[in-house]
Amino acid sequence: MGEKRMSRQFPIFLDISNKKIYVYGAGKIASRRVMTLLDFSPCLTVVAPQASPKIMEASEAGMLRWVCEKYEAGTVPEDAFMVLAATDDNAVNEAVWRECKGKRIPVNVCSDRSLCDFQFPGIAIKDDVVIGINAGGADHRLAREWTDRIRKEVEKDGYDDQAEKAQNDSKAQKNGPGDQDG
Repeated sequence: MGEKRMSRQFPIFLDISNKKIYVYGAGKIASRRVMTLLDFSPCLTVVAPQASPKIMEASEAGMLRWVCEKYEAGTVPEDAFMVLAATDDNAVNEAVWRECKGKRIPVNVCSDRSLCDFQFPGIAIKDDVVIGINAGGADHRLAREWTDRIRKEVEKDGYDDQAEKAQNDSKAQKNGPGDQDG
């Protein structure tokens, strides 16, 4: 087999609509991730003593629940689908991680990729097409560059011709993702 290389993560797309997702922290990174998650209709709770204007606005609009308090050990709900630990305090992030591991809840720790059960990708969306971009958590700059490049391409008007779209739709039905033929 030769030299050992770091394992890649498998890209998987989950239906998180109405799933209970908890985000601990409400600063810059947490806010960016929360705004991305809101596009996918989760049942989102943000736990933080202070929140960014975007999170406060989303809370006031009923798009998420903001619990205005610090993380306390033992408070991660057992029925959480997933958790993001994105506070500005590495010790708090690690405590959230430890609790999630004990409860077998998948967790992403923004301050330490080695503690992540999953990576949070850069995302480009156009209609029903969702593209996730990940650099394995090692190079956020590279992932952001690729995300920006792909977003620019996706934003171009590529499917205005209905005949081309119909032809591509029939090809997609015949040769879907993972098909080996054609």
